[in-house]
Amino acid sequence: MEFQLLGPFAARHDGQPVALGNRRQERCLLAVLLLHAGRVVTTERLIALLWDAAPPASARATVHTYVGRLRAALAPYGVTVGTRHDGYVVEPGSCSTDAQDFTVLVGKAAGATDPVERLRHYDEALALWKGPLLADVADDRLRDGLGVRLTELRLSAEEQRARDHLGMGLHDRVVVDLLPVIAEHPTRESLVTAGMTALYRAGRQAEALQLYDRTRRLLAAELGVDPNPGLRTLHERMLRGDPRLDRPPGPVYAVRVDDRWLPWSTGGHPALEFCNTYAGWGGDPLPGSEWLLDYATLAVWAGHLGLIDARQVAVVREQADRRPEEAAAALDEARRFRDALRACLRDARDGGAFRAVAEEVQRATRSSVFVRGEDGLGRRQPSPSSGLRLPLRAVALTAGDLLADPRRFTVRTCPSPDCGWLFLDADGRRRWCSLGTCGAGRNTEAC
Repeated sequence: MEFQLLGPFAARHDGQPVALGNRRQERCLLAVLLLHAGRVVTTERLIALLWDAAPPASARATVHTYVGRLRAALAPYGVTVGTRHDGYVVEPGSCSTDAQDFTVLVGKAAGATDPVERLRHYDEALALWKGPLLADVADDRLRDGLGVRLTELRLSAEEQRARDHLGMGLHDRVVVDLLPVIAEHPTRESLVTAGMTALYRAGRQAEALQLYDRTRRLLAAELGVDPNPGLRTLHERMLRGDPRLDRPPGPVYAVRVDDRWLPWSTGGHPALEFCNTYAGWGGDPLPGSEWLLDYATLAVWAGHLGLIDARQVAVVREQADRRPEEAAAALDEARRFRDALRACLRDARDGGAFRAVAEEVQRATRSSVFVRGEDGLGRRQPSPSSGLRLPLRAVALTAGDLLADPRRFTVRTCPSPDCGWLFLDADGRRRWCSLGTCGAGRNTEAC
């Protein structure tokens, strides 16, 4: 059973909504226990949270009644509320909450060394926030008492995500994401710093300066302090038009497509770009080496390379959401095909790799259709009946074309130990894939 706490309280089982608690306080009590899943919450603590400083004489009996009702409502879904001494506990493992998922994802982001991987985790974590904690069952007092740690974690994640986006030159994304958060927390100076920087780099200097003035006035009125030195310095640099505040160059190793990060195209052929969705082939896997982190990325990549159209991308992504296990299997098949294709392209004598690729090409050919494109030329493309294997079938067709083309003998491998991406070298003069495409922290002098 899944519970939504980051926003209006909601409960679902197998994707279907479940009504729980006839009274707001019942749902609030359950939410408190869920926020402390696996830990005992004493009856006194529950009374204090539900009634603040003026509990009724019947408060203890009321809590007991609420718990009894919730136990009866939750039992059919396998969620257990246990009694421990003078308190209650939601047994761990019997359900999941978006608050738990959020905390796990932020932890993964904090531990990621690759900015693309880190941003993916932050995006997934922050997308879970649908509004204030327990928006419809808790008041501000209770929310402050329960959600300080979660709120701080959310704001820290927003700040780090904004810093990463600014480092990649994605200031427009920061403006969209961060300004609503600043409106909620107008005296959070680190948020204001990122928001001002994003506005300035987007050519909206006047708005950046107005944001500073509003923040300065609020800090003086509410806290009796001036902006911190970092924020004041940023303001002064904007007034001077400091050229160092201009937009930094975006990374040349990543491109944002829809809601996914993809590696920059450097191979010169779709089959090579598919091989290049993994970097760091020269040794042990490096952080951020794997770009195809989930099925959605595989689908978006295939659409970005023009192997399937936008409508097909949307269809297979929707199918993947409904059938996650099948999608995971299709992604594993695509990765195995990528391994075989790369081995085949690097060594034309590798018969085993060629046979593995050929089997997939044959499957793709059998399920393909011949259509007329908008340019008037005919082409083969995988049949929609391929289902979740549509992106794999599409790349297999283009891989077969490359293996039948003499250009396959001009495929070269970037010799950087941190790269290994494949590219076409028709004139025989290139050695490295191209400047900087090995990614953040890679050997950019070599590449």
